Amino acid sequence: MRDIKKIAVIGAGYMGGGIAQSLALGGYDVLIADADEEKSAQALDRLIKEAQEFEDQELYPAGATEIIKGKLTNGGTIANAVTGADFIEEAVFELPDVKKEVLREICEYAPEDAIIGTNTSTLPVTSLKSAVTNPQRFLTVHFSNPAPFIPGVELVASEDTSSEVIAAVKVLLEHCGRQGAQVADKPGFVLNRLQYALLKEACNVVEEGVATVEDVDTIVRTTFGFRLGFFGPFAIADQAGLDVYANCFKTFENTYGERLATPELLTKEVSAGRNGVKNGKGITGDFDDETKEALIAYRNNAYSKMQSLLNELGPAPKGK
Repeated sequence: MRDIKKIAVIGAGYMGGGIAQSLALGGYDVLIADADEEKSAQALDRLIKEAQEFEDQELYPAGATEIIKGKLTNGGTIANAVTGADFIEEAVFELPDVKKEVLREICEYAPEDAIIGTNTSTLPVTSLKSAVTNPQRFLTVHFSNPAPFIPGVELVASEDTSSEVIAAVKVLLEHCGRQGAQVADKPGFVLNRLQYALLKEACNVVEEGVATVEDVDTIVRTTFGFRLGFFGPFAIADQAGLDVYANCFKTFENTYGERLATPELLTKEVSAGRNGVKNGKGITGDFDDETKEALIAYRNNAYSKMQSLLNELGPAPKGK
C-alpha cells in the first residue's frame, strides 16, 4: 500500500473544496479538479480567497493561507489530477450514476494501488464499488458540512476493502486534525440515520401540535443538544442512569408503541446490573471513584464554557 503524500480531490464544489482545503492545511500536496479546467481554476481562486477570510476571522490559524497556497493546486482535468496520486477523494453529486461515471474515469488514469474514497453521505459503498477496479482500495470517506470545521469523518468499508487501506486513511485524517470512525455499510451509515431520525421525530412533534418549530429548536439546542459536542448518546445515558432511561422508555412504549419501544441493548445492560456512572458500570465502560470525579469535573467545565461561548457569539441569525 502506498504512503499517502499526493492527494487529488475530484469535485470542486462546496464539499470538495472544503475537503481539499482541510487536507492541504494538514500538510498534504493536494490537486483539485472539476468537470473542466476552467472550473478547477475558479475553484482554486475561491478556496484561497476563502482561506484568507477564515484566517482574518481567526477561524484558521495564522499562516494557514500560505500553507494552503503552497499545498493546494489546480489539477485541471480529472486525468491529470489523479495521475500519480496516492489518495483520491471523489466529492461529486450524490447521484449513483454520476459518481460511478467519475469513479470509472478516476480508475482509468489513477495508479492501480491508489486509495480511492467517495464522499457519499447515504449511498452504500457496495452500490458504487462496481465502478472501481481493485475494489480492495475503495471505501467511503464521508466528511461533514462544513468540511473545514467538522472534525468527524465516517469511514465505510465494503467486504473487499483491505484493513491496510482503512488504517492508512485513519492516519491521513489524524494528520489533518480529523477523527475517523468506521461504520457498517448500511444506507445512511450512522450520522444521517441519527440525524434524520431526530428530524423525523421533531416533525412528528410539530405535526401533533406538541410544540412549534422554533420551540423544538430551542429545546434541542439548549438541552441535550448542548451536551452533544462533548458526549455521544451512550455517554449521556451513562451519566443520567441506564435504569432511569429504561424506566422512561416504558412511558414512551406505552404511549407510542414499537416506534419508541425500549431498546434491547438497554434492557440487557440494566438486567446485567449496569446502571451507568452511578454504580460504576456503564454501557461505555466501568468507572471507579477517581474516573467519576474527573468525568463530572470535565462535564461541568465543558458546559460552563459552552454557555460562555454562546453568550459571546449571541444568537444565530434567523430567517424572516
